Parts: sequence; C-alpha cells; structure tokens
Amino acid sequence: MIGSLRGVLTDRRGPGEVVVDIGGVGYLLSVPASTDRSLGAVGSEVVLDVHTHVREDAIVLFGFSRAEERRTFEALLGAHGVGPTLALAIVSSLSPEALAVAVLEDDLDTLCRVPGVGKKTAARLLLELKARLDAPVPDPAGGASSTGERPVRGETRAALAELGYGPEEVRAALDMIGDAETVEELLRAALRQLATTR
Repeated sequence: MIGSLRGVLTDRRGPGEVVVDIGGVGYLLSVPASTDRSLGAVGSEVVLDVHTHVREDAIVLFGFSRAEERRTFEALLGAHGVGPTLALAIVSSLSPEALAVAVLEDDLDTLCRVPGVGKKTAARLLLELKARLDAPVPDPAGGASSTGERPVRGETRAALAELGYGPEEVRAALDMIGDAETVEELLRAALRQLATTR
C-alpha cells in the first residue's frame, strides 16, 4: 500500500491525471481538480496523500494535496453505490468542508450539482455520510465544529421549498442572512429576505 508520494511532477495527462517521478519511476495518479490546481507547473516538487485502490484488473492511485480530501474520498467510497470515479467527481466539485456543511444541512441541491449525482443518489449519500464524515464545519464565529447539530438550515430550506420557493431563491436568501437558534427564527429572516427580492 502506498500512503504518500514525494517527487517531481513530470506530466499532466489530461484533466485529473498526473505523473509524479520518484527516483526514475513515474507514478500515474488520478487527482481531484483542487489538487491538480495546487500542484503548480510541470517540474515542481510535489507531495501527495495517496489512496491505493485495488481492482481485479488494476491498481489505481488517487492523489490528494490535503489529507482531509483523501479522508473524504475514502468516506465516499464506503457509501453504497459510490465507486472511485463518482467519489473523485464529488471531491473535485466540493471541498471537504462544503460537503460536510451540505450533509449537516441536508442540502440535496448542492450534491445534485455534482456531475453524475441525481436526487436518489444525493438523498442516499446524505443519510450515509452523516455517520462517516468528520470534516470540520465552519461556524458563524469563524471557528469550526465537527458535531452533528440540529440541521436548522436544512429544515428551513425544506420549509421554504414547501412554500413554493425555488432552490436558487432559497440558497441566495440563506446566504444573505446569518444563522439562528431555531428554524422559526431562520424561517422568518429568510422570508423577510425573500420578500425584498421577489
């Protein structure tokens, strides 16, 4: 098993594939978009956290610039029906922190924006990932929390959807206001915000 690699980036073979040379041996790795962007130009020295995926017909290496991305990728692989291609697409689209927020807030829409994730898959992931993810979730004071608090924003989002507001309207309104202790408080604030934009 390969846990990490330190070497020189020698090639980019299309989106999401890089070659890292270590002592004259080139290792081909699949990487998420965020890692690809962070590696710099060909010729740069790189350090990658690695997940080694063993299949019947191949051994595939997945590289990550952050340990949190690798842990999130591995948590996704543990979910029913999620293979490495889909897990990599999710990590490419959402940071570990953004995914944790989506899971804690039951934010189906965010997951559905990932290519290859439909509503049924997103709903299943929300359920399964609650017990698997431990990525830090930013709080309003600028700190971080990894506790599964009551998903006030998720319940508010569901209530607004039942009132006929679209996902983008709801997202924009919630982005404009701060957090609240209860669904009722957040719902009132969101409705006031929506009233000014409709």
